[in-house]
Amino acid sequence: MAEKLVIVSDMWGSRKGLWITSYLGYLQQYFDITFYDSQQLANLDLAVNSEENIHNAFIHGGIDTAVAHLLKKEQEPCHYLAFSTGGTIVWNAAKKGLPVKSLYNVSSTRIRMENDKPAVPVSLLYGENDAFKPEDSWADMLGLEMEVLPNYGHTLYSDEMVIKKVCLDLLNKVTKIAPSTKKAV
Repeated sequence: MAEKLVIVSDMWGSRKGLWITSYLGYLQQYFDITFYDSQQLANLDLAVNSEENIHNAFIHGGIDTAVAHLLKKEQEPCHYLAFSTGGTIVWNAAKKGLPVKSLYNVSSTRIRMENDKPAVPVSLLYGENDAFKPEDSWADMLGLEMEVLPNYGHTLYSDEMVIKKVCLDLLNKVTKIAPSTKKAV
């Protein structure tokens, strides 16, 4: 039986998320996948879907709403792959008891404001040119390692080369097969 993987979108959700189909295409053969649109988790219904309006809606209650909904929806331990705001949602839900086997966060910049981390295995990936990525000192304070890819910005997760890298990283971490204990004859 395949491991369950929950994928949580960036703040744009499915609206600007054609890139998400690449992740699904690579990973669906290895995982039982559940996908959440961050805007739907947060119950956002905005008259104008500008970047500023969406961002403000998440900051002013949307993240908390999304965390509460994710906690209600996911009861079994599983792996998470989350992007930007989605990563902040999963991070905060994990701190409130969401059963997480592993969390792979890509471009989750708002977590830089957190002073504690969830008690789960966390992988962090950022673009070098992301103006809002956490500082190395923040990662050191929390005992986390951040991987930073040169020449990429915040939306590195939509680049096909990064998509392949993230999928391979996730597969390598999650689907490791224990070495054989049989002796060669």
